[in-house]
Amino acid sequence: MAAKKLDAIIFGASGFTGKYTVFEAVSVLKGLQWGIAGRNQEKLQSVLREMGAKSKTDLSQTPIVIADVNNEASLLEMAKRCRIVVNTAGPYRFFGERVVKACIEAGTHHVDVSGEPQYMETMQLRYHDLAKKRGVYVISACGFDSIPADMGVNFVEKNFDGVVNSVENFVHMGVKGGTKGTGSAALNTGTWESAIHAIANRSESVAIRRKLFPERLPKFQPDLKSRRPLSRAAEVDDKVILPFPETDRSVVMRSQRFLYELEKKRPVQMQAYMTYPSWFAASVVVLFASIIGIMAKFSFGRQLLLKYPSVFSGGMASREGPSEARMERTFFRMTMKATGWPKSEKLAESTDQYTSPPTKTLTVRIEGPNPGYGSTCVALLSTAKTILSESDKMPGSGGVLPPGAAFRGTSLINELEKHEHGIKFEIVANK
Repeated sequence: MAAKKLDAIIFGASGFTGKYTVFEAVSVLKGLQWGIAGRNQEKLQSVLREMGAKSKTDLSQTPIVIADVNNEASLLEMAKRCRIVVNTAGPYRFFGERVVKACIEAGTHHVDVSGEPQYMETMQLRYHDLAKKRGVYVISACGFDSIPADMGVNFVEKNFDGVVNSVENFVHMGVKGGTKGTGSAALNTGTWESAIHAIANRSESVAIRRKLFPERLPKFQPDLKSRRPLSRAAEVDDKVILPFPETDRSVVMRSQRFLYELEKKRPVQMQAYMTYPSWFAASVVVLFASIIGIMAKFSFGRQLLLKYPSVFSGGMASREGPSEARMERTFFRMTMKATGWPKSEKLAESTDQYTSPPTKTLTVRIEGPNPGYGSTCVALLSTAKTILSESDKMPGSGGVLPPGAAFRGTSLINELEKHEHGIKFEIVANK
């Protein structure tokens, strides 16, 4: 007798992100039938015991599915066992495509927390049409990369009451009460490895995008220029800013392109920045980033970066990952400033060009706890839950989509705001 089909399976559940996804699933997936998957039964059982104790919930009867990224037949069997695979097994550059392929073949939806632009765009290039044909949604960037940014732009547009020309996003990371007694690590090495490979292969993006987007979007004025690195931003109390790594911007721009092609909606321009309290703090980041960027270009350099993550990250990454105390006190805050024109100045066609400068602004704050392994896991599970319950509000019948495009018409933001480790969206100023 065939096993009953589950609503969701968390794949890679014995990994660092995976086990905290199991913890958050207790509340986010309440009322749904879910299981976990990976290649080692003993480790999976250990995760259920550990996260069951942490959540004060008996998880001993949670279904376990054995699946291995090196065994495509096992991936297909896993995908056939559920309606959606919640994939936490990275780096996705190496392991993601096999899971995506299995899900599409099985007719099963797929979400993951990849922040790797090359992987995400390659999946769209190779599998978008097939996923549409099979009625399957494949959606990456469903964690801190890039739910807050992509859904944040949706939130801005919904509340702007006019036409948005551009959004500048200022990202602040912090630890409540300081880091004393919490350990220095903020990342697990799995996250670190994904970042290193994304940096090392950044040049691939140009060729991928030429194939994926053979036609350029029309230019809209005024053009949003990038701010000078190490300058100060009045929008965030004169903090020093640096360009934010490209994941958020690339994901947002994919969503904007999709919506332009689908609805002829004027694309929102976007720039993203990290904020720092001083030039010294920002300069230290520049130094480490420069060293990593140079080393990642060479095989030997990558080997060193991957072998000694703590050394080359300044203690920010470790094999053990962040401590519970560190995760409980870590938070993020995004300040989005949008500029555009009020509804009274809306042009007849979305492709028309304004001849006057923007006259309206909207400032939005987006914040949440533990971006790496708290709000990320809640966001990932919330996207899965939304696909299962609101696919009729999503575009078309499937496809490989960025989250902003996929969930624009759904209640995902409301779902994110429900949970203890969720993400909050609020309007700060509307002028």
